[in-house]
Amino acid sequence: MIRPDLSIPERIKEMIQQEISEYRVQTDVQLATLDAFRAALVEPRLVTVNFSGGVTQKCWSVTRSNGDYRVVYLPIAGYFSLCVESDFGPLDIGVHGEAIGCFASV
Repeated sequence: MIRPDLSIPERIKEMIQQEISEYRVQTDVQLATLDAFRAALVEPRLVTVNFSGGVTQKCWSVTRSNGDYRVVYLPIAGYFSLCVESDFGPLDIGVHGEAIGCFASV
């Protein structure tokens, strides 16, 4: 359980650490995915994410951009999202769930 006394960035980091500790590595591909995910992690940083219909929301970037994609945490929804980089900032593309799963989808 996530402690209620933590700041939002601390909660996000704790959720990610729990995900990493529970991630089952059974193949070389899964190990490579986990290693790449760990290498891409950054301190959670507040960003404005664009959604279809012109909606924007303050979210938390948790991985560095690879030039095309990054993973963000959507605090209102309570899950992670894969976003594509655009001229207007990160754009939600509808890939939601756990951080590693979003990261591994590309």
